[in-house]
Amino acid sequence: MAALSPLRLTPVRKVKIATIVVLLACWQLVSMSGLLFEGVMPPPLAVLGALVRELGERSLYRDLGITMFEAGIGFLIGSLIGISVGIWLGGSGFMRRAFEPYVHALASMPKIIFLPILFLVFGLGIESKIAKAAMSTFFPVGLSTMAGFMQIDSVLINVGRSFHLRRAQMVRMIYLPAILRPLMVGLQLGVGMSIIGVLTAEIAYASVGIGARLIRYSDNFNIASTYAVMIIIFAGTASVNYLFIRAQRPFLRYDRARTDAAGALAQPAP
Repeated sequence: MAALSPLRLTPVRKVKIATIVVLLACWQLVSMSGLLFEGVMPPPLAVLGALVRELGERSLYRDLGITMFEAGIGFLIGSLIGISVGIWLGGSGFMRRAFEPYVHALASMPKIIFLPILFLVFGLGIESKIAKAAMSTFFPVGLSTMAGFMQIDSVLINVGRSFHLRRAQMVRMIYLPAILRPLMVGLQLGVGMSIIGVLTAEIAYASVGIGARLIRYSDNFNIASTYAVMIIIFAGTASVNYLFIRAQRPFLRYDRARTDAAGALAQPAP
């Protein structure tokens, strides 16, 4: 009986299942109602059939691998630059006041407007997609790092300076542990933004990649396959996000233990 306990339908699971059933029922009703042009919203079974066919296509995994590779390399580059710039601006009041308005202004702009420039600089190959992913990742990671840096307790910085720590030691022993939580939030946002950046670049101009596959089906009015690729993209991004959440748990446990230890030391002796 204990082995069956994970299958027990809790109230939360019941709501999740009911939500999926209701959405599928509404989808089916809309596809049969004639409210939309024929083919715009195919019935769920047609999309399921297209999804099964897509999963049997070897080219799907090639396109998916290309997109994930571009997004992964772009995320790595954008994160490293974002963390470096965030620490640089966060650690210098003068530099922050001078450059922070420009960073926020660029962060609020839709990054797709830079695509023509990226294509001119890096060409139409994989390099421009990686650059787009890096640009999309840079801003959430950089801004989160800078915001976390500004919240560091000045006591910690003074302690590091009193021990005459070098800049690299300050970053490793003081700055990064103190900004761990906002940095994790920025990195999680950056993962999603890197995938979005690659997809927009592939949709705009590419012959390979999951974004190019999506727009190719849409242009050919193969709507069932378009929905199937959308489901694959959703499942892929959700899986990446889940893996990232699992990967950051040890860091968050370390941060929680460090915070608890600091709080215990701050308590007055009985």
